[in-house]
Amino acid sequence: MELILPVIIVGIIGLISGIGLSIASELMSVPTDEKVEKLREALPGANCGACGYTGCDAYAEALSKDECKPNLCVPGGSNTNKALGKILGVEVKSSGPKMSAVVLCLGTCEHTTDKMDYRGISTCFAANMMYSGVSACNFGCLGFGDCQKVCKFDAISLKDNKANINPILCTACGACIKACPKGIISLLPSDWNELVMCSNHDKGIDSRKVCDVGCIACHKCEKVCEFDAIKVDNNLAIIDQEKCTGCGKCVENCPVHCIISAKI
Repeated sequence: MELILPVIIVGIIGLISGIGLSIASELMSVPTDEKVEKLREALPGANCGACGYTGCDAYAEALSKDECKPNLCVPGGSNTNKALGKILGVEVKSSGPKMSAVVLCLGTCEHTTDKMDYRGISTCFAANMMYSGVSACNFGCLGFGDCQKVCKFDAISLKDNKANINPILCTACGACIKACPKGIISLLPSDWNELVMCSNHDKGIDSRKVCDVGCIACHKCEKVCEFDAIKVDNNLAIIDQEKCTGCGKCVENCPVHCIISAKI
């Protein structure tokens, strides 16, 4: 009897506690919005923030409240956007051409040199704080891979101290753009024709001293373009992708070969 009584008391306490927890869970439970759950399941779960929200959960919540458009998920693409539209019962318009990030720099070890023996923290952000980085070119890729570390899609690789982005794997989430302290990564339509692969705004003679494939603002590309697609601004040639036809004349006439063609 001395052993049975404590067991009975403990059992009663457990039963009362269980009933109390069950009642509390019912009273304090947060109602689940089935629409939010369906929207969340349709999203890829990248939590990249390209939609303008902190993650897929926040975007799904905003969609359920009709606070935003269902075509903002860049990683998911058109299929995801259509699925979101179906759940919401709306027609989803295209968000525009497929975009991908591009590192506008050709400054590998072959084309430029280092101006110092850097032994600090191995990040682009830290290196950039020390006289604009290791490279002789103050506008070039630093090569420590800050962009690679934030890419959730394995779209970025490092070779010869320069970041390279695979347009097939790139989802245009923009994380690499935010991570680059040089600001030399841009989002461009995936079907671009020609690109000026340089970000140097120094005068031609100074650009030539630090990189043999740096734009020297000679205006030759601008002069040969029949479609007014190229303008030299602040010592750097820039191509208007909407006007560019891909004729290749700028590529052929660039004396430093800093313009590349998608056809090559």
